[in-house]
Amino acid sequence: MTRSGNNLLLLGMLSLQQACNAPVNKEKPVYTKGSYGYAADFLKENTKRVLELSTDDGMSKVLLSADYQGRVMTSTADGDSGISFGWINYDLIGKRTKKAQFNPVGGEERFWLGPEGGQYSLYFAKGDSFNISHWQVPPIIDTIPYQVLDKDSTSVTFTKEAKLKNYSGTDFHFVIQRRISIIDKSKLADMFSFSIPDDVKSVAYQTTNGIKNIGTEAWTKDKGLMSIWLLGMMTPTPATVVMIPFSGGKNAKQNITDDYFGKIPADRLVVKDSVLYFQCDGKQRGKLGLSPAIAKTFAASYDFENNVLTFINFPVDKLGNYVNGKWEIQKEPYKGDVVNAYNDGPLADGSQLGPFYEIESSSAAKELGAGDIQTYQQVTCHLQGSYESLKKIVHDLLHIDLDDVKTTMKK
Repeated sequence: MTRSGNNLLLLGMLSLQQACNAPVNKEKPVYTKGSYGYAADFLKENTKRVLELSTDDGMSKVLLSADYQGRVMTSTADGDSGISFGWINYDLIGKRTKKAQFNPVGGEERFWLGPEGGQYSLYFAKGDSFNISHWQVPPIIDTIPYQVLDKDSTSVTFTKEAKLKNYSGTDFHFVIQRRISIIDKSKLADMFSFSIPDDVKSVAYQTTNGIKNIGTEAWTKDKGLMSIWLLGMMTPTPATVVMIPFSGGKNAKQNITDDYFGKIPADRLVVKDSVLYFQCDGKQRGKLGLSPAIAKTFAASYDFENNVLTFINFPVDKLGNYVNGKWEIQKEPYKGDVVNAYNDGPLADGSQLGPFYEIESSSAAKELGAGDIQTYQQVTCHLQGSYESLKKIVHDLLHIDLDDVKTTMKK
């Protein structure tokens, strides 16, 4: 070999050695919109205090925001590249501005307070008419950040002191406390006594929500009470159906309200003997609710496009006082709903908040003396897997035939 050949060989070996010793430049993965990783990166970039809960394997994750009142923004059952189950208003959050009336930033479980309408409303000032121009979401559940009381990899507790005045002029001085804990697959199966096959991925969490009267006056029915109201904004698909089981009977349907925003069309809402199916595709606005007289402790949805089962589990107090949220002075202000479902759609002017759909639950409203506390728990779960596996879970857990849902709603 010639001298020049030896030099070239030496240079090549040196270059190879340098390449092997050079640090590996790992680029941050880029996630597609609609994935959990995209949502997490976006919120970390555009908000200040984002927290994350995770199971040991890192596949089930729950994303929380202290900026947005300790709400669960979204979750995944399949790691960062998995589906982002919560609906997030990227456009509004990206503007980094606050609207005066209501900031629909999204989130698959947010803490609110009821009632919305009526003489004990927390969303209308005394003497105002019950229309959208006077409706005002209280800042304590809309724009004010909450404090982080404690946190670890599986749970976070948020807290905030608050003052509110209802439509009748009653003052409330209280402390909010909200704890979110992730639930792993094994514990989830034990909680609800059902089997989760290996081909089904899951993410679940429990929220424990409390309000403590730190004022000097007792809260009484005749002056108005508050309820804890949990609302979940989920991402819709053309093939998403909400399923709510209830206790059937001769007068059961009288305990279902389906005309909050006008009567829901028959092709979108089917009410059977002990279950209702509600089309939730984010294309036509409608809301329904069930009273505690017939409500059971579950409400769910099924996305036939992605084979995702979502359910919430909550307590029902058959003798409880549930606030009436209708926008009117009410004859029965404590004859309200325990569970609601909402499908978003275009407003009269053609604009739209979403699209999203909601599954909601409410606590009973309780009289609290000075120093008394009311707590309310809810579990939210998403299961993703094969149709046959999820069909069995729906049957075992909810006593609903998924084939019947598909046939009835033509999915």
